[in-house]
Amino acid sequence: MIYLDNAATTYPKPPSVISAGSFAMVNYGANPGRAGHKLSMETAEAVYGARKECADFFGAKTENVCFVLNCTQALNTAIKGILTPNSHIITSDLEHNAVFRPLTAVSKSGGITFSIAKVSENDDETVESFRRLIKPNTKAIVCTAASNVTGFILPYKRIAALCRENNVCFILDAAQGAGVLPISLEDGINIICAAGHKGLYGPMGTGLMITDGKFRLKTLIEGGTGSASSNAEQPEFLPDRFESGTINTSGVIALGAGVKFTAERGASIYEHEWRLCRYAHQQLSKIPKIILYGDFTRKNAPLFSFNVKGSSSEETAAKLSDNGFYLRGGLHCAYLAHRKLGTLDTGTVRFAPSIYTTKCEVNAFLRTVKKLAK
Repeated sequence: MIYLDNAATTYPKPPSVISAGSFAMVNYGANPGRAGHKLSMETAEAVYGARKECADFFGAKTENVCFVLNCTQALNTAIKGILTPNSHIITSDLEHNAVFRPLTAVSKSGGITFSIAKVSENDDETVESFRRLIKPNTKAIVCTAASNVTGFILPYKRIAALCRENNVCFILDAAQGAGVLPISLEDGINIICAAGHKGLYGPMGTGLMITDGKFRLKTLIEGGTGSASSNAEQPEFLPDRFESGTINTSGVIALGAGVKFTAERGASIYEHEWRLCRYAHQQLSKIPKIILYGDFTRKNAPLFSFNVKGSSSEETAAKLSDNGFYLRGGLHCAYLAHRKLGTLDTGTVRFAPSIYTTKCEVNAFLRTVKKLAK
């Protein structure tokens, strides 16, 4: 088995992550923040340690790290929390459905509207595309750090600066960027939404919404927080405001170990994965009948898409699976990106290595693709 579907979720997980999750299941069985007994306090302390690990990694205050189930929940919370009736929001034409669908939903009520900025290979043109769409009632810009279909990196730091100039909230979908690209609140981002199970090497069922606290968000759900229990209203303070109900305690602790694993390796993760992608992209470009979508440069996160002429992406992915190579074919939950690429009918096959992928494995993959293309 050679797993190359790491843009969906990284696999395998580091031993430290597995160990942390298993240890938590055995030793931190009480509900954190819900009781004064010793086991509850020990569990709460372990959760706090994971929260601080995440805060340090993204340049945030510890209390402003909110644990959620996944990046989609984080994005829904941020998008729906920032919008008010008759307001406007801007996104890009490369977005995942975790952004596009919430925007479509909110646009059906309350006079809320959204605009789609065109992303260009030229960063100046991309920023200007966003700038032209800003209106007096624009509340936020929400966009991906990198496309989950092509890997193209948006100029998110410059978009953050644009938002600051116009007092607009900037929400970053860091699903494909967190752990791979240098993403921090210190770059002027107001809200970072991230998946725990991708580039942060945590388990599935974990995610992050990290805020600088500048913009107040409405809540999506309300309930028990273990704090201010005598009040009928949801607490205003973080992280309690967005952590109603019991969190995924063992998952969160394992995520803390994943973030630590990622932080210790720094830019070497991006460099390793990027080199493998560049090599695979170059070799695939030499194979007749292979269609590659876009160039692969330093403007790309370590993933890209391709097709074999005459075959749908699902057919190619199925044949690769039969040969022991696990990649994702289809539309990758990204209607806008595939509409932009012109691949709504065929989808694409996505190549996404991890820190554990070797060049030997990539060469084996390339040999198989060459056979399939013949």
